[in-house]
Amino acid sequence: MADEFVLGVDLDGVCGDHAEAFRRVVATTRGIEPGDLEPQRTWDFTEWGLTRDEFDDLHRVAVLEHRMFRTMPVVPGTAEALWRLSDAGVWIRLITHRLYANWGHATAVADTVAWLDEHAIPYRDLCFLGHKPQVEADAYLDDAAHNIEALRASGAAAAVFDQPYNREVDAPRVAGWAEAEQWVLGLMAAAGRPVQPPFALGEPPVGRLRREPRPPPSPSAAPASDA
Repeated sequence: MADEFVLGVDLDGVCGDHAEAFRRVVATTRGIEPGDLEPQRTWDFTEWGLTRDEFDDLHRVAVLEHRMFRTMPVVPGTAEALWRLSDAGVWIRLITHRLYANWGHATAVADTVAWLDEHAIPYRDLCFLGHKPQVEADAYLDDAAHNIEALRASGAAAAVFDQPYNREVDAPRVAGWAEAEQWVLGLMAAAGRPVQPPFALGEPPVGRLRREPRPPPSPSAAPASDA
């Protein structure tokens, strides 16, 4: 893997719309419409009047009862951009801290993998850990200010994926997957890493994980018996 350009990609807030998924759960528990909750502006959802304990309780309900990691909306353009980057020679390493609590690990892992398959998101590695500099990627995409700070402090190239709660973080910043893709390709070119042309498969990239398996060939008819 020495020649591979490794990209560490966060899931919540970068690939999946965690804020919208959690909004639906909070609205359901309060008996209101999701639109009645104002857009997320803070990392810990204080604009919804949640204390830390209330957030932890609701997040547990979201993961175990509402299966939030299985039903979360995907951020537009995620699969398409990651497939193009994969074609270009990027090793996709997904990194998430979804096992931060001491409960529901089996559900969280199973629902995460099922969600990735459902949305045809390509990856070579899937890492469940909180200290992201340990992953040792060439570059990172993340939405959490504390993660970006830790990654940059380690000397890593890290772009913040634009969200309302991370506007104080310095550039580089990407507003969506089109900008993220160009940022990664620019890093590869600046480092003299080869960028492979996309595969000409005659189908949209997101269809690659959804192909129906080809049926096995029909067995040849047995020769007639002389008996």
